[in-house]
Amino acid sequence: MMINDIPAETTLTELPDLESRLNPTACDHLRTWLRFQSCNRLIENEIRSRLRKEFNTTLPRYDLMAHLEKFPKGIKMSDLSRHMMVTNGNITGITDQLVKDGYVQRVKLPQDRRSSLLKLTAKGRVHLAEINAAHNEWVCDLFGQLSDQTVQSMLSSLNELKILSHLFTTPNP
Repeated sequence: MMINDIPAETTLTELPDLESRLNPTACDHLRTWLRFQSCNRLIENEIRSRLRKEFNTTLPRYDLMAHLEKFPKGIKMSDLSRHMMVTNGNITGITDQLVKDGYVQRVKLPQDRRSSLLKLTAKGRVHLAEINAAHNEWVCDLFGQLSDQTVQSMLSSLNELKILSHLFTTPNP
């Protein structure tokens, strides 16, 4: 569906969202936060659905493989969990599945037998390249309906938000 396919008389109140529960006196900051969450959830759900249908995979599996691509020599699970902003337990479960499917390998560290590095296998790199191409197309199709000015404005605002988020959040140990 294209943005032009939505009837002109459609209002935001008719579209699924999280902010409709707010009372009219709620501050714009809260309204913005909930609108951001609504958009993120709607887009993420579509990406999850397409990953499942076209590649029989999940968003967490794709995210993990995409992160591993940036570390061709491998990365420790604890470092990967920090990069992905999830717990070690989440990484372990997803990694177990990807190892079983032949997309990821664990390489024991000789200096620390309790730790291992995670790396993409050749099969994993090929599979990831296929998913990356489709994912890029999906996101470009969606955001391609926005003007370049809108995209740049959103990116600038999100850059500010990311910096503020890091200033006001407690880092994971």
